Amino acid sequence: MVVQKLLEDCGHTVLNVQLGEVTIATTPDKIEKIQLQNKLNELGFELIDDIKSRIIEKIKTLIIDLVHHRDVELKKNLSDILSGNLNHDYTYLSNLFSEVEGTTIEKYFIAQKIERVKELLVYNELSLSEIAYKLNYSSVAYLSNQFKKITGLTPSHFKQIKANKRKPLDEV
Repeated sequence: MVVQKLLEDCGHTVLNVQLGEVTIATTPDKIEKIQLQNKLNELGFELIDDIKSRIIEKIKTLIIDLVHHRDVELKKNLSDILSGNLNHDYTYLSNLFSEVEGTTIEKYFIAQKIERVKELLVYNELSLSEIAYKLNYSSVAYLSNQFKKITGLTPSHFKQIKANKRKPLDEV
């Protein structure tokens, strides 16, 4: 809503607003782009205008959405989900992501899942086996091993300390 209002205040007709993406009716010129970039930066947003960066942001947005909002779809193959939603071959997406981000899609996906596990542990509403099932881990042991490998703590120890061990999603 903030981005939509900013664009409308700058005289642009907003056609579509989704998480991480806005479509406007006209293409801004270079000066307008710089002005938009500055105004977006003031609000904590970033203007991404090149194709590769947009694809990377779409990958991240889709993974975050899958892990944090659509747990049911985690049972599907991640490569199929990404390929289907982004209309690119998974090999291309994987290579591009690794080249730009310096990590693999799989490691990013695991990092997001671990952050989700932390969130669910802090809320203390589900057992570890329920969390494992919800995030499509094959077993509680596998979840625990992966959690310890990433955080250095066991899930039960993390649950005991709970002190600022979660990262904001944009820092994962």
